Amino acid sequence: MTKAEFLAKMEADESWAPGWEAIDGVFRALYPGQKPFHYATVSRAVFGGKDFLDGCSIYPSPKGYFHLVTYGMSELYAEPEALGGEWSKWGYEMTMKLRGEKPEDCLWALDLLNNLARYTFTQKRFFEPWQFVDGRGAPIRTGTDTALTSLIIVPDTEAQGLDTLYGRLEFLQLVGITQAELSRLSTREEVRALAEQLRQAEPWLVTDLDRR
Repeated sequence: MTKAEFLAKMEADESWAPGWEAIDGVFRALYPGQKPFHYATVSRAVFGGKDFLDGCSIYPSPKGYFHLVTYGMSELYAEPEALGGEWSKWGYEMTMKLRGEKPEDCLWALDLLNNLARYTFTQKRFFEPWQFVDGRGAPIRTGTDTALTSLIIVPDTEAQGLDTLYGRLEFLQLVGITQAELSRLSTREEVRALAEQLRQAEPWLVTDLDRR
């Protein structure tokens, strides 16, 4: 799309959000016919609030888990200055796969994802595949006795990255790990090896709070 075409479409449709549409397109292909459960943030940082994400959608997977995807790490709305970049803002959206009976069982993860977004936006430190996030021994779901205390970051096992009007967009999946598993990690190669080990039991790398 040329800049002139972009500006014309932007003028014709004030609600146009090409980056948002790109994310939706990937997940519509994964979950055809589904309308996701969407949770918008209410205190967005761009307006002086504390939320650095615009929202999160939750898709029930026929494989037996919920698939979460964020909105806000990449460029979402019509921004002519961002057209044709190498990366769409930070270049990724975060995902998680969680067990639960209903979407509301996954809402705790929205705080986790928003905290990670806040870290990136305020510290200018973005995430990449095969990194780990040290939770310093605290459960990833506050107020529970889950043995999962930290996270590894892998390419989403289903959602494929794509080239958008604003540049490349990848989907990075966060996977809960135990303190013992964290103690084995110091390099990206070790994170990759742990991910492959976890996939032996859980091919889709679902984060199960009951896993010990």
